[in-house]
Amino acid sequence: MARLHYSVADEDVINLVFRKYGVKITAEQIARAYGNEFRMSWKKAVEVGRFIKFMTLKQAERWLEDTVEMKRPIPIRRFTKKQAHHTVPWTGWPVAKWPVKVAENYLKVLRNLENNARFKGLDVERVVIVHVASHKGITIRNYMPRAFGRSTPWNEQTVNVEVVGAELPKEVVPKRIKLKVFK
Repeated sequence: MARLHYSVADEDVINLVFRKYGVKITAEQIARAYGNEFRMSWKKAVEVGRFIKFMTLKQAERWLEDTVEMKRPIPIRRFTKKQAHHTVPWTGWPVAKWPVKVAENYLKVLRNLENNARFKGLDVERVVIVHVASHKGITIRNYMPRAFGRSTPWNEQTVNVEVVGAELPKEVVPKRIKLKVFK
């Protein structure tokens, strides 16, 4: 069995929650989920992870389900070279995409996080995503044959997704999604 190495420890999550929300939590209020070797774009995975961070679990699931159905886009903030501008539900940043495959894979990880939180006895309505990380996985090597006996590499990238949620008190749980793209 492969051992999962999370990029953030419980103490770091506790400090992050205290800095962001001003609330002390314990290690029993933290739930984690890890998705291994998804065949999807790493760049789009980074953008989706950045967008769902600090949302509640239900808000993130709802937004990603709408993205899969091509109803609501994801803002693209970092990897924006030669990207088209779209009509978006927020102001000030017109670059957006609908990464369907990435959203489907993130939904798998979020449902796993929800089940892990239920198993630990946490209230799923108050679980907020406090850490999201997308790491490059292995490269699946392949070659495309060309004319005159040549070949071109035709590799496929994989991505490992890590999501950490924490159960917060009712007073500090975000009530609605803030659509400010820049902080």
